[in-house]
Amino acid sequence: MTSGTTRRIFLGAATAASAMRVLGANDRVSVAIIGVGGRGSGHLRTYAGLPGARVAGICDVNQAARERAQTMLQRSSSEKAKEYADMREVFADASIDAVSTATPNHWHALTAIWAMKAGKDVYGEKPASHNIYEGLEMLKVARETKRMLQIGSQHRSTPFKIRALQAMHGGLIGDIYMTKSNCFKRRASIGRKPDTPVPAGVDWDMFCGPAPLRPFNELRFRYNWHWFWDTGNGDLGNQGVHEVGVARWGLGDPSWPVSVYAHGGKFAYDDDQETPNTLLATYDFGGRQLVAEVRGLLTGAEGFPVRRRGGAPAEGAVAPSAASGSAPRVESQGPHVNVMVGNLFYGTEGWAAMGDEGFQAFKGESNELVMEERPQRGPGNDTTGLHMQNFLEAVRSRKSESLTDEIGNAHLSAALCHLANISYRVGRKLTLAPGTAGMPKFVNDPEAEKLLTRDYRKPYVL
Repeated sequence: MTSGTTRRIFLGAATAASAMRVLGANDRVSVAIIGVGGRGSGHLRTYAGLPGARVAGICDVNQAARERAQTMLQRSSSEKAKEYADMREVFADASIDAVSTATPNHWHALTAIWAMKAGKDVYGEKPASHNIYEGLEMLKVARETKRMLQIGSQHRSTPFKIRALQAMHGGLIGDIYMTKSNCFKRRASIGRKPDTPVPAGVDWDMFCGPAPLRPFNELRFRYNWHWFWDTGNGDLGNQGVHEVGVARWGLGDPSWPVSVYAHGGKFAYDDDQETPNTLLATYDFGGRQLVAEVRGLLTGAEGFPVRRRGGAPAEGAVAPSAASGSAPRVESQGPHVNVMVGNLFYGTEGWAAMGDEGFQAFKGESNELVMEERPQRGPGNDTTGLHMQNFLEAVRSRKSESLTDEIGNAHLSAALCHLANISYRVGRKLTLAPGTAGMPKFVNDPEAEKLLTRDYRKPYVL
């Protein structure tokens, strides 16, 4: 795209921003989906099934992906959406109310910032940002433009997890002194592949965007971009950021830690992956601790309750009733929650385990089961759908405080992942300067501070 065309598009975007329509309670929100590959196709299916939304636009740098998305949309809703090869054309379109983005991580911030400046509300995939500077810029622009910016941490809209966290914050297992996020998600080796010509129908320059323009390689395209520092953040910033966000939630969503230390490596495989497949990060929040662990290799789960003598696990425990003082029996609704991908919470009076299959809390020396929650299944209980519905409601109400993971909170969950990756890359513990509020400063570590942001390739500059 020429600079003149870019200028005309952004002039159009300014006009679109000034002409944003006011949505009534019964109006459908016209949503354009940017990035319709793997996760983006999930966005499309979900919005197509929500009565408050209309999929009005499809944008991707890959023509084949756009065609697949159109076919999927027509099967689910009998509608056809506008197609865009360049997201800036979406932002210049006054008929689009909001965008839902599922681009690679290195595009998350720039997509959201361009969209908000053009008057669009934004649902953005996790992690909020590719680096800490970006998260802070997203927050600043959201406040300046008064746009809704929801990050796709759907755990925050999951009913049984909300109930579990409310109970723990109410003292279910005492004062929580440590939380642990597990990302034990099996990942096969990506192998090695040579560079090749850019496939027909792919805008590789646009795909690279703010990252260096490298030769096309299949491993840097589609899903495997997660494992290269240019475009991804490893599995801690991929699956792991969900669990880190829940671990922060367990501690009451603190802001910046006092220090962080991460170590690990890429073990077992000889391939082109750059990010670690094994990582252990520890965050000091001053009297409380958060631990995040990634294991992409073969491993067992964590969270097995201690067994009583004779091998029988503690079940059916007694929990005091706040209303009557009686002690109703808590019957287990299913197998024990053993965490491969999820969270563990440790309190002064007990501990708890949480995964997508449920939540269980145990108390005392005998590991009595004091609370159990299981997810509801069926129509209306899809967690992504609930999270996107929450976004659509905020688009209409203009109340950013109603978002369940608004950028003000979500960028800090992403920042914990970025801090761990910085510590891993420089090979040492990082201590944050006292009083950190905005952009962090590390004590005597200018090398680490350089990794708080990146060099942006023109014209894709924040």
